Amino acid sequence: MDTVQDSFVELLAQRGMELSERQLQQFEAYYKLLVEWNEKMNLTAITEREQVYLKHFYDSLSLSFFYRVQDATMLADIGSGAGFPSLPLKIAFPHMRVTIVDSLNKRIMFLRELVQELGLEHVECVHGRAEDVSRLPAYRDRFDLVTARAVARLNVLAEFCLPFVRKGGAFLAMKGSEVEGELQEAAFSFAELKGAVAQVHQMELPIEHSIRHFVQIDKLGATPGKYPRKAGLPLKTPLLGK
Repeated sequence: MDTVQDSFVELLAQRGMELSERQLQQFEAYYKLLVEWNEKMNLTAITEREQVYLKHFYDSLSLSFFYRVQDATMLADIGSGAGFPSLPLKIAFPHMRVTIVDSLNKRIMFLRELVQELGLEHVECVHGRAEDVSRLPAYRDRFDLVTARAVARLNVLAEFCLPFVRKGGAFLAMKGSEVEGELQEAAFSFAELKGAVAQVHQMELPIEHSIRHFVQIDKLGATPGKYPRKAGLPLKTPLLGK
């Protein structure tokens, strides 16, 4: 290990998480492949090694500080981009079966190569829009945990993500510093999609001290047949109620 991985290990140890030598090797291979592919396509604006470990790897794993990921068997990551948070979580919690959904085929190609390079098993990378994929029986109302680390507002993310969650499972949205307004705005969409806010946690990212919020929406019942609406509609006309 060097100073970057030493710091990463120390920060995780403060949260009671330990990684094996094999897992640390996987994170380093992840970093190298991310930077290599980023020269060919836009995967991330963050490429400096220390920042990748903090703002991508540690940030992704921080979800497990507030939700018992070890109890989730099936995880779906919607709009995962370069694999965050699902693949860092898969490295740390290898028991999970992970499905990643992304609308850009180039990103899916990167993720498939990454999964192979890291030797990760039971990871499926699906090319498609969330609105279309969640209507397929293999993915609808199926997952224990669904994640999104996306810039879309919560009322939009709810329609993208809650259809994937099984009854009794949870959707966990990773958001930035302001969530109160979004939570109020999304109340109608949560109710429509058979979800309810279970908890909202706040964390300050170490070193840079930016604020993160983790919004957990529990799934109370099966997704109503009319949702999600046609691809593009959730973004264009979000569910807002009357």
